[in-house]
Amino acid sequence: MEISDEEALDECYRTHAPALRSYLRRFVPAQDVEDMIQIVFADLWRSRRRYDPTRSQAAWVFAIAHRRAIDHLRVRRPATVPLDEVGDPPVRERPVADVLADRDRLGRALAALPHAQRQAIELAYFADLTQREIADRLRVPLGTVKARTTRGLRRLSALLAGLG
Repeated sequence: MEISDEEALDECYRTHAPALRSYLRRFVPAQDVEDMIQIVFADLWRSRRRYDPTRSQAAWVFAIAHRRAIDHLRVRRPATVPLDEVGDPPVRERPVADVLADRDRLGRALAALPHAQRQAIELAYFADLTQREIADRLRVPLGTVKARTTRGLRRLSALLAGLG
């Protein structure tokens, strides 16, 4: 007795649907898994004439499921919220006294640096110059500017930690 296409699809569903659910959960949101299973089995039904019974049925089912999951993810739009509805992030303003104290600590630490290191750091961070521009302005090699900046930042960090 030969099995009908409908019976074969029912058997395929009973055999592969539980594993297919687990597989699809890795790709699509949980609320879409059952819909994806229906889509997969509808595709299986439509392409049943192309199935080669000498090959793995599971591989065929999961290949179709994988393609449908990717299609689903491609057309799914990510949830977005209009910017005017989001509002501004909360501003955490520091007390003026803390800002002034930090500025004072930084000024004292910079003053304690050797002139060449302080000059390189000030030009980089306060004048917003690149290391190449600093080298050109000071008429020193680029490597010298890099060394002065690096040494100055290390020393500045140590000085700030000591002033804290």
